[in-house]
Amino acid sequence: MLAQAPRTSLADSAAHSIRAEISAGRWAVGSRIPIEPQLAQLLGVSRGTVREAVKTLVSRGLLEVRQGSGTYVRSGFDPSASLQKMRLASLRDQFEVRRALEVEAARLAAVRHTARDLRRLHTLLDKRGLPDAADNGAAFVERDLAFHLAIVDVSGNLALAETCRFITGYIKETIASTMGTVLPEPDEAAHRAIVEGIASRNPDLAAEAVRAFMAPMINALALGTPGAPAQGTA
Repeated sequence: MLAQAPRTSLADSAAHSIRAEISAGRWAVGSRIPIEPQLAQLLGVSRGTVREAVKTLVSRGLLEVRQGSGTYVRSGFDPSASLQKMRLASLRDQFEVRRALEVEAARLAAVRHTARDLRRLHTLLDKRGLPDAADNGAAFVERDLAFHLAIVDVSGNLALAETCRFITGYIKETIASTMGTVLPEPDEAAHRAIVEGIASRNPDLAAEAVRAFMAPMINALALGTPGAPAQGTA
């Protein structure tokens, strides 16, 4: 029998108990977990609390609700702890990780792209435009993000694409950090150079274009540019 959840933070405690069963391998990936009334009895909580706990674990990617079938274990890995640790990463750390991922994405895209892929990249770059003061640049960040994620998609590496989407929030932070006066904003020419590197089918040229794109921001942070976020506090 599962350990009953304490009275405080019942939904969180229930989610923790369910997660513990998954981590211990008692509920394997792909298996169906007990139905709501059974879980409520095992945990000693109400069905509403169970429903809230399941919803939390679904949002974290551990569970999957299949209408008319039940709730299944989708993954044994809870990314929340990793995300919390990543909150401690500095802006420089984030740029360096982003550079590593996008360099490899560009290398693979140079080898694997199609003519349709190139048209898509050009279209997204045309749509990217300039920051819009009317929405505080939020729409611009989304347009710029769409362009960079498209490059990762063109790489044809699903694991690489999912990794980038996992840290989408941090990529947005790096983009937003270049919209003020602290860090240099890569211009359209720098973006076009990446597309041209991919189009060349030369992976080294594509990779170098990404490194050149990232260099001004990383160098500015390494030199302690006045006004830049302090390292380790991003």
